[in-house]
Amino acid sequence: MLLKEHKDLKQAIINIPPKEKDKLLLRLIAKDKVLTEHLHFKLLEDEHDLNTRHLALKSAIDEAMEILNMESRLSSKDTLTVFRKLNGQINHHYKVTKAVNSEVELRIYLLHQIPLVFNENVFSALYKFQEKLSTYYLRTTLSMMNKFKKLHEDWQFDLNEDVNNLLNKIYTSKLAHAAADLGLPKETSD
Repeated sequence: MLLKEHKDLKQAIINIPPKEKDKLLLRLIAKDKVLTEHLHFKLLEDEHDLNTRHLALKSAIDEAMEILNMESRLSSKDTLTVFRKLNGQINHHYKVTKAVNSEVELRIYLLHQIPLVFNENVFSALYKFQEKLSTYYLRTTLSMMNKFKKLHEDWQFDLNEDVNNLLNKIYTSKLAHAAADLGLPKETSD
């Protein structure tokens, strides 16, 4: 049931006395963890808190990559698992803060950190994960590029070098052909 389809319900909600409306609103908000976090951020936090969240997530990426690189044999399966987890944390960060520039910057940072080369041959059981990782990596990059293009030109200017370095990383790897097929540019236009 969508509220826009029931104009009489919408009007009835508007007519609820403020005290009762507040109780209902608080009960509804309590049922959604992300909405609760978003309202906390929007109403009680400021730019400094956004920066703190951003740095904490960047630190989490660094820690995860350090642990991943300490493994004696780096595998595409482990990398994909860590990549998905960190990507989910960035998604959560965006849902809470609604800061697209922070999201894009974190996504670029994560994509730079993810390794693309593994010593897994075609007959290895892990090879299918290398293909999944490649696909996930390129789709994440494509999604990030679409958001990057929509950023304010000042943010685009600030992140341009990082994005070009990321695209260079892709086009100098085995992913070059697949990236071209997906329509990823070789560099951003200044």
